[in-house]
Amino acid sequence: MSDATVSPSTNAPAPTYEAAVQELETLIARLESGQMPLQDLLGAYRRANELLTYCRAQLQAVEEQIRVVDGERSRPWEPGT
Repeated sequence: MSDATVSPSTNAPAPTYEAAVQELETLIARLESGQMPLQDLLGAYRRANELLTYCRAQLQAVEEQIRVVDGERSRPWEPGT
């Protein structure tokens, strides 16, 4: 398998948010480089979309947990407080 080919585990979620972000950044760089073979573009695009959906869901879950911790009061962040 060439290094430009998307891994066969395209439906497997990343083990962590950080790993998903790293994989997404790598895929985006490869997509934007214009050097990816045409037959790999669609698979890479789909994987990037899956990773983006996963990352957004993780961020939303953390945001909801923060709201619970804050007692359902979402306050804007202020430096130094």
